Amino acid sequence: MKNLRLVALLALGMGAFGCSDDDSPTSPLPPTVNPPVEITDVRLRVAHLSPDAPAVDVLVNGDVVLSGVEYKDISEYLDLAAGAYRIQVTPAGNNAVSVIDANVTLESGFVYTVAATGFLSEIEPWVLTDGLATTSGARLRPAHASPDAPAVDLALKGGPVLVSGLSFRETGPYLDVDPGTYDLEVRLAGTDTVVLSIDGVSLSGGSVTTAFVVGSAAGGTLAPLAAQDAP
Repeated sequence: MKNLRLVALLALGMGAFGCSDDDSPTSPLPPTVNPPVEITDVRLRVAHLSPDAPAVDVLVNGDVVLSGVEYKDISEYLDLAAGAYRIQVTPAGNNAVSVIDANVTLESGFVYTVAATGFLSEIEPWVLTDGLATTSGARLRPAHASPDAPAVDLALKGGPVLVSGLSFRETGPYLDVDPGTYDLEVRLAGTDTVVLSIDGVSLSGGSVTTAFVVGSAAGGTLAPLAAQDAP
């Protein structure tokens, strides 16, 4: 494996809470998104987007760097210098029991979000490549993380569709928009049926944001969750 061993290990750790021994993730890691800026570190954050999964801790070289990562928590990016590390993922508050305990070698130049997605009975990791490039405008990327919601469109409130046909564990492209405050809505794909209103989305100049749709459609808990990818 190349420079993504830590991502793969964290992904396996997330999956271990709900997958059987035969359900290890097989999806390839996504391509880089326009290597944004020159990165001399490995940057990695963890997002907990599984509505009914337990919290986890993440340890690097024996030190807890992320503790009690719960549903809707998105960590700050960890900046790790290239090199060899011991990585452990444990149930929150029980660091004596490791889901993962491995020595890995990290190379520089990549930025990722590793998200735990799906209900606990079928939880799987979702690895996103984050784009940190900034412009004079703002950038917004929609991401579908609701395990039981159908395909959706992202649109301006009462206006045109911006991204269409997003299914679970899919992202749209980064959209270049003018800085400002936007009212958005999530619609059932190909229809005018609004399933989630997202009012007052403030995007400042130079910002890069991923807007997740999380929660359960059947449970009536669909909600937006914004993650700042840059500056």
